[in-house]
Order: sequence, then structure tokens, then C-alpha cells
Amino acid sequence: MPVEMTRAKLDGYRKLVQEIPILECELRELWLTDKGMGNSVIINGKNGSKKPESVVGFDHERYNRRKESLQRKKEEARAIREWIEAIEDGQTRCVFRMFYVDGMTWERIASKTGHSKSPDYPRLMIRDAYLKKMKIK
Repeated sequence: MPVEMTRAKLDGYRKLVQEIPILECELRELWLTDKGMGNSVIINGKNGSKKPESVVGFDHERYNRRKESLQRKKEEARAIREWIEAIEDGQTRCVFRMFYVDGMTWERIASKTGHSKSPDYPRLMIRDAYLKKMKIK
């Protein structure tokens, strides 16, 4: 299913990719250490009077929320990479890949694409022109 691309999704891709290993580490810690423990308060009425009592155990709800968040982020990152790889023009695809996936600066991209005298060329004439052509805001 093709994803509807936005400028915000593209701009957030690097941050998204950085968050994935952090979430994976958090999940490991929750599962393997006592950081996954949580407590709840229940009302115990065994002896005829209702008293609050603390119950300690693994916090499945927090673990599952983080796991779902990780899955969503992985799927979004994959969809953005697939969108970039689906760009038909080779130079445009290469510029998008170098900037968004590889994390290169515009100066380095300009140098690699033969526009070192004009470091803004790949950003303005390739990336921005493609986004405008595709009506991506």
C-alpha cells in the first residue's frame, strides 16, 4: 500500500530512525530487568473491611505500548525508504537517499553529484523541484 508522503514525514525520517534502537533497548531493559515492574493498588475486602493493598508485577500494558510504538516507527521508516527507492529518476533518488537515509550534508551531496561550486544546487534544483513537481508539502 503506497504511503502518502509529506515534507514533515521526510524531515522527521532521521529522528525516527534514531528512535528505533532506543525503543528496542528500552524493551530489552523492561523485559530483562526490574524496570518492567510496576504496581497497582487494589481494594482487598477479605477480612470484612475494605483496605487498599499494593500488588507488584510486570507492567504488560507499558511494555505493549512501547512495543506497538516501535512497530509503528519501523513501519513508517520502511514506508519512507520504499517511497525514496521508488523515485524513478536516478539522480533524484540518489539525492534523496544521500540526504535522508545516509544523513549527508547538502555540501557533501553537491560535491558527490558534481555541483561542488554550487552547494545549494541539489537541494533547490533536485530535491525541492521534485517535491514541487509531486505536489508534496
